Amino acid sequence: HAEEIGRSIPTTVVCASDDKECMMYLQETLQNDRFRIYRNSDLIGCELGGALKNPIALCCGIVEGMGLGDNTIAALMTRGLAEITRLGVAMGGKRETFNGLSGVGDLIVTCTSAHSRNHRAGLLIGQGMSAKEAVSRVGTVEGYQCAKIAYEIACSLNVQVPIIEQLCEVCYNGQSPLDAVSKLMGRPSKAEEEVF
Repeated sequence: HAEEIGRSIPTTVVCASDDKECMMYLQETLQNDRFRIYRNSDLIGCELGGALKNPIALCCGIVEGMGLGDNTIAALMTRGLAEITRLGVAMGGKRETFNGLSGVGDLIVTCTSAHSRNHRAGLLIGQGMSAKEAVSRVGTVEGYQCAKIAYEIACSLNVQVPIIEQLCEVCYNGQSPLDAVSKLMGRPSKAEEEVF
């Protein structure tokens, strides 16, 4: 979060480009003892990690607003990362990118921080406000529109994204968050290693 970088709180980020010299220049120019930069040539994966974490953060805010616990949030983040990775790889990203800063790193900070607009909007939805009103009150909530677009792309690529699907039901079709949780918990059992 920029608020923390501005206060010189130790932060790591990833710089993505297909131009190695450019990445190295930015890394050498901007990095200091409080701001560490890693390089990554997977532009698609880095871009998708940065975008797809937003719907999951919106979900985490919703479950927190519902009064559910740490177990639920941890499950959403973990299974959300599985969805981000499945969709990201299907769209051309590299699997290992989603285990890095623009994947799991960005996911953790956005799902758990008071600085996150997605999380703040989710809190309001979880407390009973409509998604449309919550987005209007918070302002820019990237996960709201990203969820719909991600779900459409996932359907076109035959990729399962049940968390994002249920978020769309809550945000666009008036489903209650409690019903969404019940549907996710009632899905058919499977092995964690299964990709689809």
